Amino acid sequence: MRSPLLRLVALLLSFTLLAAACGDDDPIESSDAGEESSDEDMADDEGPGTIVDVAVGAGSFDILVAAVIEAGLADTLSGDGPFTVFAPTDDAFVAALGALGLTAEELLANPALAEILTYHVVAGEVDAATAISLDGQSAATVQGEEIAISVVDGNVVINDSATVVAADVAASNGIIHVIDAVLLPPSIAEVLLGDDMADEEAADEEAAVEEADPGTIVDVAVAAGSFETLVAAVQAAGLVETLSGEGPFTVFAPTDDAFAAALDVLGLTAEELLADTDTLTAVLTYHVIAGEVDAATAISLDGQSAATVNGAEIAISVVDGNVVINDSATVVAADVAASNGIIHVIDAVLLPAS
Repeated sequence: MRSPLLRLVALLLSFTLLAAACGDDDPIESSDAGEESSDEDMADDEGPGTIVDVAVGAGSFDILVAAVIEAGLADTLSGDGPFTVFAPTDDAFVAALGALGLTAEELLANPALAEILTYHVVAGEVDAATAISLDGQSAATVQGEEIAISVVDGNVVINDSATVVAADVAASNGIIHVIDAVLLPPSIAEVLLGDDMADEEAADEEAAVEEADPGTIVDVAVAAGSFETLVAAVQAAGLVETLSGEGPFTVFAPTDDAFAAALDVLGLTAEELLADTDTLTAVLTYHVIAGEVDAATAISLDGQSAATVNGAEIAISVVDGNVVINDSATVVAADVAASNGIIHVIDAVLLPAS
């Protein structure tokens, strides 16, 4: 059985042979004026032809024409109309096939082909001026679903994806607007994209869940990757369970660079600090406040102090718009959300008075 594309080639070839045969005939004489009139003149008098005729004659819509024939829509789009057709070029179809992972033959065999094509058709004549006036609105297609119309930099854009690159191409039964992308009805797109769309939706849902529940303070610190020393210290001090509890807590979290600078000042290695669990616990709990103290609240506490879980207080000030703790540690990132509190990233380790 011949493929749809081969049938199209045969159809176009038959048109060519027919035109050649007509060209060999003797000119038709006018009985009134005796003047000769060629077939070409008669074609000009008849107008541009139907939408299908114009698409075939253009030579840049081979896949579209093949699809229209395969879907059995040639008679419909050659009917009285009027219709407005947003016609994707062959390049647009090639790009769409690549994105969908389909061949032209697979598209032509798809049972949704007619719905895809009729999604490109609007009943009635919608010329460029009218389309521009519909900026921000939508229009019902023959398929039943709507297309969104917008105007971007003076160009009509459909569904935020297909730009009209040539407008108001006349046909005897309507208007053609040439577009640079294929339009897919939302219902059909879901079917064609199949598992890919399902995977994408699942990923979006997972991201939404993660955004809604970022994890505990410990989870967020581990995931950040810039608090390795702090996480190791929390583990060594046996505070993971505490800081993974209900809270809420506000944690001033020193970065790895902040810990490295503190260890250098103290003349200690990370191993030595982690081995002294009593000192480690005292230092870590000095970075934690019971309750949530967001950046706005911290700024409102300028010049005041707040009690830590350690029992000692930290002094809060605002310098050049930045929250500073104990006149030594600046908050460099505020209000990092966790499911059981808030993290403020600081650039120095806080040491309680001995």
